[in-house]
Amino acid sequence: MSRLSISIFTLCVAMTSIQFGASFAKQIFDLVHPAAITMLRTSLAAIFLLCVWRPWRLSLQKGAWVYIVPYGAALGIMNLLFYLSLQRIPLGIAVAVEFTGPLGLALAVSRRWQDVIWIVLAALGIWLISPWSDSKSSVDTSGLFLALGAGFCWALYIIFGKRIGHRIPSGPATALGMLVAALVVLPFGSMHIDSGFTEPKVWLMGGLVALLSSALPYSLEMVALKHLPTKTFGILMSLEPALAALMGYFFLGERLSSMQWCAMASIMIASAGCTMSSPKPEIPPLLEP
Repeated sequence: MSRLSISIFTLCVAMTSIQFGASFAKQIFDLVHPAAITMLRTSLAAIFLLCVWRPWRLSLQKGAWVYIVPYGAALGIMNLLFYLSLQRIPLGIAVAVEFTGPLGLALAVSRRWQDVIWIVLAALGIWLISPWSDSKSSVDTSGLFLALGAGFCWALYIIFGKRIGHRIPSGPATALGMLVAALVVLPFGSMHIDSGFTEPKVWLMGGLVALLSSALPYSLEMVALKHLPTKTFGILMSLEPALAALMGYFFLGERLSSMQWCAMASIMIASAGCTMSSPKPEIPPLLEP
């Protein structure tokens, strides 16, 4: 196999791992509140990344924490809002709606009139599942807005990630960012700790979520990006909502209507089209929810 083929396969495994982890997380929402699961995931992921990258060995530039804190805060709130949205809407829909964040950022910095097509397609996808469409395929209003909020935080995460990327190597930067994310989520998660949180099943599945949604895919994506063209990476990433919908179907029993599939397809086409037509695609950095 060529390096390109191996990189594509590696990225596909990473995306599958992320969505498999999300489906795992949703399965224990009946035992523990999503905020508590987010707290457990970010805390365990932070411990793992800190042990791997050991950022304390670096001599951080003066004022580096000015960039690390907003980067980590955006990461933590993004994960919190995403998991809260999963409590109310299907996994595939949540992932698709969240993609409007990085897509909107890419379109915002573009100056090409052709991008109106991608804006219309993304807006159409949101409208098809919104309560205002008067369709049986509409989703919970609060869940939709939570996913949109997660997408907005994803866009901020990209912006802050670019700023921090010029000052700190990606591995240690992500470890420190995840540490800040865990601290930001901590007060929200601690408010929902109950007897269910002490069950061994919750900690076991929480550990699997941290491994599958953060540690493993991050490592795999780092490998894939070494030999994968930026546009190829972005186009493959655009397929993730469909992958999430399949995970939701097989592991959560979430059956989407034809209209909901059309809405997802509309957003996915907008994301892939924006990536293909852009001279310098805005590719989401690692550790998406």
